[in-house]
Amino acid sequence: MKISDIYKNTKKSLSFEIFPPKKDSELKNIDETLSVLCELNPDFISVTFGAGGSSNCNRTIELAKKIKYEYHVEPVVHLTCLHYDKSEIDEFARVLSDEGIENILALRGDKNPNYPEKEDFRHASDMIAYLKPKGSFCFLGACYPECHPESDSRISEIKNLKDKTNAGAEVLLSQLFFDNNKFFRFIEDCRIAEINIPIIPGIMPVINAAQIKRMITLCGASFPPRFQRIINKYEDNRAALFDAGMSYALSQIIDLLVSDIDGIHLYTMNNPLVARKICEGIRNII
Repeated sequence: MKISDIYKNTKKSLSFEIFPPKKDSELKNIDETLSVLCELNPDFISVTFGAGGSSNCNRTIELAKKIKYEYHVEPVVHLTCLHYDKSEIDEFARVLSDEGIENILALRGDKNPNYPEKEDFRHASDMIAYLKPKGSFCFLGACYPECHPESDSRISEIKNLKDKTNAGAEVLLSQLFFDNNKFFRFIEDCRIAEINIPIIPGIMPVINAAQIKRMITLCGASFPPRFQRIINKYEDNRAALFDAGMSYALSQIIDLLVSDIDGIHLYTMNNPLVARKICEGIRNII
């Protein structure tokens, strides 16, 4: 099933992101996480992809196959392009197609001094435009409600996002954020620019202060005062931070859903307890 088909009716989507284990031998250990996630009936589960060669891709594809054929949930495979040339991307696409995987989250990928950048694809939109005529994939794209850290301005950010949708992206998944007002303003800017495809907010519950600070440094999300007070008060109390962080995420999600946003994409960090707690909190809303 193509992910874009989900949004042809009024249904709000629920989806999760997980990442493959670092070792192939650990793939079997992810079943505990998947069994919990799939009991919650998500519309899809996205699987991350790391730079640095085929071994990362293999683990991503093996996990996507497990999700699709053992758990009967549609997978979305992340595919980065900055460190790959056309022949390598062609091979990734061939393998995905042979395995019956129809949905790709197209990403440029993070710059990494350990891996040389190649010239064929400087942006995710380049890869989408290249692969779109070659197969029947549904392409999703990433978006940043508070601008990509490398972006020159909000205007250039929206222009680049428009290029991505013009290239063939059919659904957008957002980077994490903690201030819903910033997301609502971002949606308004997109609609003014006639970016009219579904834009799904990405939510990451705060359960580890060091981890969330690292993520925010990487993606540029801002700390609203209420969120900052939670971190300041509970960062040294793991149990209290978990409860406060989950409550904050639930309040974000409820506010988004009652504001007629198309769905919720939850960054689980492979923690099934997080997903279960969130889903219990919104069971009768979504």
